[in-house]
Amino acid sequence: MNQELEIEFKNMLTKDEFVRLTKHFTLTENDFKLQENHYFDTADFQLKNHGAALRIRQKKGTYTLTLKQPVKDGLLETHEPLSKEQAENILENPLHIFGQIVTILADMNISTSSLLHFGTLATNRAEFSYKSGLLVLDHSFYLEKEDYELEYEATDFTEGQKEFKDLLQSLTIPARTTENKIRRFYKEKYKQISEE
Repeated sequence: MNQELEIEFKNMLTKDEFVRLTKHFTLTENDFKLQENHYFDTADFQLKNHGAALRIRQKKGTYTLTLKQPVKDGLLETHEPLSKEQAENILENPLHIFGQIVTILADMNISTSSLLHFGTLATNRAEFSYKSGLLVLDHSFYLEKEDYELEYEATDFTEGQKEFKDLLQSLTIPARTTENKIRRFYKEKYKQISEE
């Protein structure tokens, strides 16, 4: 188990802006790698109500269970590396979640027995160093929907915010209020549930 503070800035993109950014940074198809996020919550969305998110990320043959919790200026991420077999067991039954994440969930009054696997969000992602941080271009697919997003991961909030704003302005991309992937996923999931 390890923990880290995530400071990131996000902006939704149109398909045209995504293509323009890809060309601007001379990215090719080979620069994009597929990752899958498998999301969990309770039937009554207790994690979401805490502003938290729980996922298994499958990327380059590795699996990581991550709990994200809101803190000042970012998110606290608690990671638990998983084997493929452990990940598959958790996807089948979240009771198999182990380690420090179980304790943190218990502190939030959430039992692993109440967790459900809500679905999967797949992302083609390119990431590369930019200024003092990491720039990320995402094309995501989930619940019969797709979207495009630009993220900037920084180590310092003030400096990262300025660099991200400057980049958007230099490429004439309007700043947009952008929810994180789990919120977009949940919004789409709500829509599906209400239409059933």
